Amino acid sequence: MSVRFAILGLLAQKPRHGYELRAAFEAVVGGDANWEVKPAQVYTTLDRLEEAGLVERTSDLGEGDEPARRIYNLTETGRQSLQEWFASGVTPEHQHDEFYVKLMVALASGEADPARIIQTQRSHLFQELHAATALRDGYDPHTEMAQILLLDKVTMHLEADLRWLDMTEMRLDEVRGQPRPEPEMRRRGRPKKEQ
Repeated sequence: MSVRFAILGLLAQKPRHGYELRAAFEAVVGGDANWEVKPAQVYTTLDRLEEAGLVERTSDLGEGDEPARRIYNLTETGRQSLQEWFASGVTPEHQHDEFYVKLMVALASGEADPARIIQTQRSHLFQELHAATALRDGYDPHTEMAQILLLDKVTMHLEADLRWLDMTEMRLDEVRGQPRPEPEMRRRGRPKKEQ
């Protein structure tokens, strides 16, 4: 999910200032433990959205001693962009996996025992699974179903990662016996001119 589109969606709900957008985002995702967004990221995103014509800024006079705040509204172009986002799928980034890279580098370099790396990762995933399950079980299904749904997804991904580790562990000898991928070396410089 893009913070950019979350901000557009929150502005579709009602005009807001940056601090309020950050608080609303954290409320939607179930707190900063699930997805922390820094104030600077919110304001940078708002500036970009304004430059793109997706939001417009107005000024709030503030109340009493409070300073004036910049209030942002969704433009019609912003609403169209939000609708396009809602109508499109989201591609997960499963192929950019740090553990996979760690395991492959261990196999290629010989600097670490791949079986030990798998055992360490398995232990880590079980701890994460226990923590996510305990957190999920602490939510009230009558008032906090959105957070429960998110943690259900988290636990299912962790369970899938644990099954993948089991499968990978069984195939380690097979991977060890295969040739290592080597980069294709290209000549540097300009190609020679043909006469």
